[in-house]
Amino acid sequence: MSDLMLREATPHQETSLVEQFMEPITRLRDEVDRVFDDFPMRWPAFARLPARFGALLPTPAIEMTETDKAYKINVEVPGIPASEIEVEAEKGLLVISGEKKEEREEKERDCVRSERSYGAFERRIALPRDADLDAIEAKASDGVLTITVARDRKAAPERRKIEITGTKKS
Repeated sequence: MSDLMLREATPHQETSLVEQFMEPITRLRDEVDRVFDDFPMRWPAFARLPARFGALLPTPAIEMTETDKAYKINVEVPGIPASEIEVEAEKGLLVISGEKKEEREEKERDCVRSERSYGAFERRIALPRDADLDAIEAKASDGVLTITVARDRKAAPERRKIEITGTKKS
């Protein structure tokens, strides 16, 4: 008989309002704990979860900085060769896309294990009005794609202050 059934079969005791609201949450927590206790910790794929998890992410992490002369965008693309990445500029957007294809085979004694993982991604980044679309450079090194977008000093500023006029109340 499960703990849940035992708990429900015990005589009803006086409980506070808080205990009445917390009781379903406590039962749920106990059930989740039980599921994790039963989970096989020696499962072979479990040990490789962190390495495989990165391939499952839908979009790569990015870091953007700016200087007076350019915008710099660093994109994390580990394991993806530069030939599998595309960078395009369209209508004020920078579009970064690519696909990761990884195959791995391990041989141990009488067992051969082969794994394949694939994943496509696309990031769209809105470019500021002063971005010079004709002066964009991209370089890939050690799993990081670095994109430099020059700033056009002649472009109209993105923001300007508007003076408010009005009449005074008497």
